[in-house]
Amino acid sequence: MIHAIRAAAQELLAAKEERSMLTEDWPDLDVATGYAIQDEALRLRRERGETLVGLKLGLTSRAKQQRMGIDAPLLAWLTDAMILPAGVPVPELIHPRAEPELVFVMGKRLAGPGATAATALAAVSHVCAGIEIIDSRYCDYKFTLPDVVADNGSSAFFSLGPVSKPPSELDLSLEAALVEVDGKIVDTATGAAVQGHPAEALALAANALAARGLAIEPGWVVLTGGMTDAVEMKSGSRVAAHFSNLGSVTLTA
Repeated sequence: MIHAIRAAAQELLAAKEERSMLTEDWPDLDVATGYAIQDEALRLRRERGETLVGLKLGLTSRAKQQRMGIDAPLLAWLTDAMILPAGVPVPELIHPRAEPELVFVMGKRLAGPGATAATALAAVSHVCAGIEIIDSRYCDYKFTLPDVVADNGSSAFFSLGPVSKPPSELDLSLEAALVEVDGKIVDTATGAAVQGHPAEALALAANALAARGLAIEPGWVVLTGGMTDAVEMKSGSRVAAHFSNLGSVTLTA
């Protein structure tokens, strides 16, 4: 099993083009093993010099959970190599998509079990806007839950906006984002799309990590999940997310 986990992590990290799902050759792959593959990939990333900077939640909207047949989000790791500074074009990827996110930067350690939205929010230093670039290694973004967990939640890059505020200054359930592609508004949502409130997602993350003996650490960045459906980033396209109180984030492909 250890060798299979290591081989799967290495294959997913090295993938430069679409590949078949792991479950096609590993039909009994389960979510717990998917997280073991994800953790092994993080170990390999750290081995090559990357630093763990936080985590992301995926499948936080009720609609996405229903489509996948689950009742809770998935978690994935973020490293410093995934940070995309402002003004830097999105590197060439397989089939990148962008989604707006409300992002927490942690001021205190947040550990479960028993974390609530209130205790989670009390551990947050500040909130900012972000865009996550996802890029599934699987053909046509088709996968099972164990597959996408193993693939680190389809993570690729993320970019943060220039405005940050303490959570006490925001109504995060009403904080809105407009998604613009090449000058045209294509979608809009509020923070309520993320588990009803992004702090609920943060608490869920802390409680899920506690089951693995882990916690959300001070200084970590936490991407709380896509507020809208992800939009395709074609070569030469420009995607922007405009937030009510947190400014704008713009990326070009």
